[in-house]
Amino acid sequence: MKTRKAIYPGSFDPLTFGHIDIAERALKIFDTLLILVAQNTQKQPMFTIDERIGFLKNHFKGHPQIEIASLHGLLVTYMEENHYKTCVRGLRVLSDFEYEFQMAMTNKQLFHSFEVIFLLCDMKYANISSTLVKDIIRFDGKMDKYIPKSVLDVIKKKKESCHEF
Repeated sequence: MKTRKAIYPGSFDPLTFGHIDIAERALKIFDTLLILVAQNTQKQPMFTIDERIGFLKNHFKGHPQIEIASLHGLLVTYMEENHYKTCVRGLRVLSDFEYEFQMAMTNKQLFHSFEVIFLLCDMKYANISSTLVKDIIRFDGKMDKYIPKSVLDVIKKKKESCHEF
C-alpha cells in the first residue's frame, strides 16, 4: 500500500498551539508528515533554526509518524529532490489565504507536481500568529494560552541567562 506523505513548512518562530493543531489534523489525512523549519527571509527570527527544531522535536517526540528537518532554499526544490508532492498549510484569516494562494500558484509553476492542502485552523487559534506571540514575549506578557509549556520553559531560561529579547 502506498504511504500518503506530506510536508508542513513554516518558520515556527516560535511553535504555537495553532501550528500544533494543523500538524495533528494533517496526521488524520496523511500517514507521515515532515515538518520543515524554514528561514523566513522577510522576518527577523527570535529563535535560531536549531531552537525551533528543538521545540518541534520536544513537542512531537511521541509521534513517530512526524519527522522534523530544516529547509534551506526553495520548498519546491526540496520537495522534488525528496519525492514529495503535497504541502500542508494552515489558514487563520482571509489575508492568510491571499498570501498562501499566491505562494501555491508560484510553487505550482516551479514544480508541476506540487499540490497544496489548506487546513482551516480551529477557531480558538484564529487570532494566534507567531508575530503576535513574539511581541507578547518581548513585553513579558502571559503566553501560556498561545505556546506549549516546553517552549515557555526555553524562553524563561533564555531570558534569565542572556536577556536576548
